[in-house]
Amino acid sequence: KAGLAHSGWAQGGCVGDYDNDGYLDLFVTYWGQNILYHNKGDGTFSEVSETAGLKTSKSEWSTGCSFLDYDRDGKVDLFVARYVDFSYDTVPRPGEGEWCRWKGIYVMCGPRGLKMSVNALYHNNGDGTFTDVSQASGITKASGCYGFTALSADFDNDGWPDVYVACDTTPNLLYHNNHDDTFSEIGKTAGVAYSEEGSMQAGMGASAGDYTHDGYQDIVKTNFSDDTPTVFLNRGNNAFDDVTRAVGLGRITTWLGWGVQFYDFDNSGWPGVLICNGHIYPEVDGKNLGTSYRQPKVLYYNLHDGKFANITAHAGNTLNEMHSARGLALGDFFKNGREEALVNNMNETPSLYYNTAPVGNFISIQLIGVKSNRAALGAQVTLEQNGDKYQKEIRSGGGFISQSDLRVHFGLGKAEKADKIVIRWPNGLLETLKDLEANRYYVVREGSGMDSKQTRNVNKMQVKTPGG
Repeated sequence: KAGLAHSGWAQGGCVGDYDNDGYLDLFVTYWGQNILYHNKGDGTFSEVSETAGLKTSKSEWSTGCSFLDYDRDGKVDLFVARYVDFSYDTVPRPGEGEWCRWKGIYVMCGPRGLKMSVNALYHNNGDGTFTDVSQASGITKASGCYGFTALSADFDNDGWPDVYVACDTTPNLLYHNNHDDTFSEIGKTAGVAYSEEGSMQAGMGASAGDYTHDGYQDIVKTNFSDDTPTVFLNRGNNAFDDVTRAVGLGRITTWLGWGVQFYDFDNSGWPGVLICNGHIYPEVDGKNLGTSYRQPKVLYYNLHDGKFANITAHAGNTLNEMHSARGLALGDFFKNGREEALVNNMNETPSLYYNTAPVGNFISIQLIGVKSNRAALGAQVTLEQNGDKYQKEIRSGGGFISQSDLRVHFGLGKAEKADKIVIRWPNGLLETLKDLEANRYYVVREGSGMDSKQTRNVNKMQVKTPGG
């Protein structure tokens, strides 16, 4: 009924209002033709991929995606990460090649040994169509990546969105925005291509967030089994340090990480990290390899000093439920001032984890662009509280080829108001709001401040649990 019934080997998705009509559109990646769903504003969607200029070859295996306004013209463009150029007719069978065995068992082949694909960038023409500018923009100059998650963020705080790509068994990529419709790939010089030891990792998911309150977007990345997650601390000026072991995430496990998010689950204002795990080989079960196809999730608490503590054992039994999890999205699903986690599982129904943690106060802000793109993708929002600064961005995509809530959610701890909120809109306009009352949902229109008609509050003491 909604018009979303297309079938195929779907991978991930992202949202953005590409025609600035006030309704979020949906892009879904596939092996083969990707699908752009235009939101008709009446609860239904229409497929417009080919008429929009987004035709994909049958062998292209697209993965992560992100709508972003890379040229700041007020219209969101589209970045698509790609994994391999894939065909059933040419791929080796399990056990037939070097990359078709894992720890002595025959498994599906790849990605090593398979033909790499190249990432893509599409420019929004403003008339409902896109133009492929992958080559002209410099995106295709970066080679040697089995791309998974695409993460758009302004990593150097210059007001222009950059793109990070988590790559499988190959160096990760960081596309720096040159402000002239082109990008330069700087992953190696920026320190995000390899691990601290200089090793290539099998990157899967990625999330960006300011976990240290220094005003820069840091990166946390999940990897294949027999490894650790990776935390890249943003030092500014396009320089990152791998601080995984120093911050408490350096324990090597047999878990295989996928969805990941910086997650302020207790509204303290200091985001922890939630990681979803699950193996790709069902064959590992019963082989005495010290691992399993279905795996638990892991939750890290931010200690407010630049380090994290694993609190999974104290976070309830639900996180220890065994699934082969993939995508992870965060959102205030029940409008009760706390963010929940939605997880997509392989060959099972999704899991929605209701947040029952004792939580502090919060504010939630929805931005509406006017001269900027309507969904305000790329906007940077900074909370200034008691001399401290905490930065967030509105982004499309991330996690593991997933889409989280576009509203900006700030935990305030015990504070009863937010001293100051500074919004840097995607076109560079700065707007300041002061003394925002806690536990309220705000709507801010670019250049006009708060929309009082759409602002509402929530009494957290009166919120019921689902079904209660």
